Amino acid sequence: VRCWSNIPFITMPLSRAHGKSFAHRSELKHAKRIVVKLGSAVVTRGDECGLALGRLASIVEQVSMLQNQGREMMIVTSGAVAFGKQRLRHEILLSQSVRQALHSGQNQLKDMAIPVLEARACAAAGQSGLMALYEAMFTQYSICAAQILVTNLDFHDEQKRRNLNGTLHELLRMNIVPIINTNDAVVPPPEPNSDLQGVNVISVKDNDSLAARLAVEMKTDLLIVLSDVEGLFDSPPGSDDAKLIDIFYPGDQQSVTFGTKSRVGMGGMEAKVKAALWALQGGTSVVIANGTHPKISGHVITDIVEGKKVGTFFSEVKPAGPTVEQQGEMARAGGRALAALQPEQRAEIIYRLADLLTDQREEILLANKKDLEEAESKGRLALPLLKRLSLSTSKLNSLAIGLRQIAASSQDSVGRVIRRTRIAKDLDLEQVTVPIGVLLVIFESRPDCLPQVSALAIASGNGLLLKGGKEAAHSNQILHHLTQEALSLHGVKDAVQLVNTREEVEDLCRLDKLIDLIIPRGSSQLVRNIQKAAKGIPVMGHSEGICHVYVDTDASVEKVTRIIRDSKCEYPAACNALETLLIHRDLLRTPLFDQIIDMLRVEQVKIHAGPKFASYLTFSPSEVKSLRTEYGDLECCIEVVDSVQEAVEHIHKYGSSHTDVIITENEKTAEFFLQHVDSACVFWNASTRFSDGYRFGLGAEVGISTSRIHARGPVGIEGLLTTKWLLRGDNHVVSDFSEHGSMKYLHESLPLPQRNTN
Repeated sequence: VRCWSNIPFITMPLSRAHGKSFAHRSELKHAKRIVVKLGSAVVTRGDECGLALGRLASIVEQVSMLQNQGREMMIVTSGAVAFGKQRLRHEILLSQSVRQALHSGQNQLKDMAIPVLEARACAAAGQSGLMALYEAMFTQYSICAAQILVTNLDFHDEQKRRNLNGTLHELLRMNIVPIINTNDAVVPPPEPNSDLQGVNVISVKDNDSLAARLAVEMKTDLLIVLSDVEGLFDSPPGSDDAKLIDIFYPGDQQSVTFGTKSRVGMGGMEAKVKAALWALQGGTSVVIANGTHPKISGHVITDIVEGKKVGTFFSEVKPAGPTVEQQGEMARAGGRALAALQPEQRAEIIYRLADLLTDQREEILLANKKDLEEAESKGRLALPLLKRLSLSTSKLNSLAIGLRQIAASSQDSVGRVIRRTRIAKDLDLEQVTVPIGVLLVIFESRPDCLPQVSALAIASGNGLLLKGGKEAAHSNQILHHLTQEALSLHGVKDAVQLVNTREEVEDLCRLDKLIDLIIPRGSSQLVRNIQKAAKGIPVMGHSEGICHVYVDTDASVEKVTRIIRDSKCEYPAACNALETLLIHRDLLRTPLFDQIIDMLRVEQVKIHAGPKFASYLTFSPSEVKSLRTEYGDLECCIEVVDSVQEAVEHIHKYGSSHTDVIITENEKTAEFFLQHVDSACVFWNASTRFSDGYRFGLGAEVGISTSRIHARGPVGIEGLLTTKWLLRGDNHVVSDFSEHGSMKYLHESLPLPQRNTN
């Protein structure tokens, strides 16, 4: 029993034991019973007179969708006062116009004054209309709604509380959506916020407290509070340093400065937070989010239930480590400190990491063995992905060699002058290379990616956020630990961060204020999902690796089978492996063609026939479903073309602009192919597998880009740099260069400083 204003009342149902709220957003998808609280600013129009019908219809659609999924939905709504105000103003205007017409014989409305409308009268006039609107909207989804009006006194009387509880449970049992509101037609005038002092006492004085009270009474899993702000900020929204709080924990309110309340409604953000904390204490998870933003209001409720990072999530469980936002800020600061080091110091860090990969080989392989055993026991990964997950002594040795290559070639990467211009006397301009900023690299099943990407980020002075697949958790953990150990050599440990929280990839892609470039390393589906999810952050990579090898009529018999075998069979899961083999028509039914087919059969490569190839055969292999297929396994498509021109056209139509090869001894034909194929990598008489940063002499790569802006092909250090302009003058102003000014532009090109080629 707790007390408010000296009136004792029970704040929890008699049968209610303290429940446990969800600890993480990802668990919200398990919420069965949900209360959605719609604030006045969400329900009403900007003029505060009338309802925002489009927004309301969208909310009803989302609630209906969740209800039809088998969840139990309840709505606590405002809006009766606004709806009633609209109706009463209309009636008053109509009444005044009639009286004026009777007195003056004409309808003169310009001098009409609308009296101040009392809120209780507006509520009385608007409640029936608001409910009728909800009923009409829910009927479109074959869902029935029921109205319940309550006051604070209904919660003070134990019998009324039991009746209310029983009514709500019966409505939910019949698959009816209860729509609850305070009975504003009879409530007393607003009182000071004295009834919300702390989280141990709560009384129904606004819809925030009503929603919290109902959520706890009904043992609700989730309370969604929609307002006109994105969530809870650490200072008033709109102020320069205001940051949205992703997760709010009990006790954090001391670090928050509350602003004014929303444009309409009874409760401000402080009231919402106190109500949310009270509900959280009662076992109900809470999210406060924006229900008015046109870009997100159409899916804000479903996004919250799906666990997406929307608004502020209230949790009682603090994570052991920093949040991903804090990690992003640490990577930014660490990256700037890294960029400020001397090139030799950055190289020392990479050399140290290379040494650690070989010195700590046993520990790394032991961690990798755990990942492999867990993946095999769960049957979670296909064989090609298991191969990517696996580390070996030879892989670690190759990694160490690649890292030393990066260290040796990175001496003048950052701060290199690439252009010098004398603008005028004593006014010199330089364009120099600088880091991009903070990189987010998302990779699947490839723990060897972590030290490669880390070394490239260190060499280019970039901060780095790494998000690896959970299948490689043990391997990634030790490799990141070794990376931070190497970074500690010069006090920049924070520059590389491994995201271990339950952040969804889609949520990471929305951190546009923390991340400057996203680089996905994984399946084509992963890359497509990231490209779709990225909001305002550029994505560098390729969604597919559909690589072609074209065998020309002048191809060398000795070279053809070697190149095709290496391109397809050396590592079929790689993105630079052969997927479509194009054969010149004149080679069909020749000994060379038979050798190709025999070699593929020996290597157990499953062959799919393209449409033209199938037409030449009496008994053909299975016809390909799509010529735009990345198999990632010992499978490939064979198609026939009539000429090198047709081969080029086929590649442009069905390829992914990754890597394409011609095998021929005719130099003219080869040069035509090299010049006309519009892919990131185009080779003559060489395996597609050479499309790799290490093999290109870049040391390693963060990925292969098929985009046409910035970097293309295997991306090494150069692809992780951008430029800035440095202008050095001496009291120069633009007005001196006007028509009658004293100075003239020279725009002279100056020699570049000597590069360090050691």
